[in-house]
Amino acid sequence: MTGTLRFGYGTNGLTGHRLDDALELVAGLGYDGVALTLDHAHLDPYAPHLAPRLARTRRRLSALGLGAVVETGARYLLDPWHKHAPTLLDPDPDRRDVRLDFLLRAIRTAAELEAEVVHLWSGVRPAGVPEDVAWKLLAEGCSVLVTAAEAAGVRLGFEPEPGMLVADLDGYERLRETLGGPDALGLTLDIGHCRCLEPDDPATCVRRAAPWLVNVQIEDMRRGVHEHLEFGEGEIDFPPALEALSEIGYRGLVGVELPRHGHSAPQTALRSLNALRAASAHPWVAEAAREVRADPAALHRLFPVAAREAGRDVADATRARLLQELPYRGIELGETLEAVYRAGDTAERLAVLRALPLLDLASDLGPHALPLVADALRANDARMVAAAVGPYAARHLDQPSWRQAVLKCVFMGVPLDVVAGLDRRADAELTRMFEAFAAERSAAGRPVPDDLLSRPGERDAHL
Repeated sequence: MTGTLRFGYGTNGLTGHRLDDALELVAGLGYDGVALTLDHAHLDPYAPHLAPRLARTRRRLSALGLGAVVETGARYLLDPWHKHAPTLLDPDPDRRDVRLDFLLRAIRTAAELEAEVVHLWSGVRPAGVPEDVAWKLLAEGCSVLVTAAEAAGVRLGFEPEPGMLVADLDGYERLRETLGGPDALGLTLDIGHCRCLEPDDPATCVRRAAPWLVNVQIEDMRRGVHEHLEFGEGEIDFPPALEALSEIGYRGLVGVELPRHGHSAPQTALRSLNALRAASAHPWVAEAAREVRADPAALHRLFPVAAREAGRDVADATRARLLQELPYRGIELGETLEAVYRAGDTAERLAVLRALPLLDLASDLGPHALPLVADALRANDARMVAAAVGPYAARHLDQPSWRQAVLKCVFMGVPLDVVAGLDRRADAELTRMFEAFAAERSAAGRPVPDDLLSRPGERDAHL
């Protein structure tokens, strides 16, 4: 690879999760971002108290280190009887206005979230609407959106979608030319769609799309069949496509698009990230993974040199992959992690801590790494404390220890937005501890941390 790719996961594949939990899952597995579908399940743009919810979500994204794309592909948000309706092609101007209003809300939402892109598409040409009329209506609607996006400082990522008026790259280029080539109208390229209907292979499509590419969706697919499949279930050769993205210097998210896999979301998200990382890995990483599979003791030699050999920007991901190659589970895995952690420098210890949630999911780690969490919580390094209060601690720490960990975050100035499971686990005793801490600070004439001004459990009660 000539560059580092940033992988994301779509919340339309996480509709069984609360949004906070979905963000924790995506971050905990090691994704770099999230494609956030505005829908009744997650950040409904028509729900009351949207402004505080957006502010909270922006903080969460920042604290978890997640980039974001705003997706507008909700199926029944605007019309409970008709999928993806109405569209900008609807012959009824009032119904077109419903879609336009939704997309304008999406642009405002993206600005509030500091999201990278707003994704959109044309819709299917309605029966009885001539093609030239449909193109005229689409151009009119997109012109309004481009103006709004420019004013808000937001990029649009228009997606060609099989079966819609704009179905392929030819259609996108036609729309772009019709609108005069505005900078705000970028392209969302779905790698699966390239295999489904484009005449060229996905890597060639990437290179063709390079001048306008602002967002990428990815999944496996078969020729002529518009069905989003897990990696390895279709026909796509992913390494060349990912290499092409790296080659053109693409820096946006590469978001996994598996909206029908919510029933197995954690496992599907883990498998997907592992597949993408394997398909885009530095040659050293693939060889190191093979060595650990063949001889687990090789981990102790390879783990410390991962940053130097694979690159500092992918060091955590590389180390997480090496840990997943271990054949151990449960207590045996916990003992190996402790040995690696104790022998490591701060960067290596952070990598172990950040890998705990995915190892818990992938290898039945259970509570056997809690000594590492306890050690990190004794540190005076805010990075160690923040890494220790992730999803693994939320799942396995007992309540008194967890409360003390949260209080340590407040004491050290670690934002509470990094604490996994805060709203689920906060209780009256934690509130009492916070109140006592705030009273002590006030009595000493010292400022009370902002996080204590809205206590967990209460701060979102009005939403």
